[in-house]
Amino acid sequence: MRRDDLVCAYCAGRVSEGRCPACRATRDQYGYGRNGLNATWWMLLAVVAALIAAVALDVRFA
Repeated sequence: MRRDDLVCAYCAGRVSEGRCPACRATRDQYGYGRNGLNATWWMLLAVVAALIAAVALDVRFA
């Protein structure tokens, strides 16, 4: 189950839509933020860090 599939118990809407105050609080708690891209930014940062580490190791052992 993904976070996008969570259903609110109060308004029966998807939590990612943020229809009621409970949805918005849960959405913020799970890292959606205002636009839902918080996880994407962290994954992008991790990929960039991994690429930098790979290049550094290649330069060191080449």
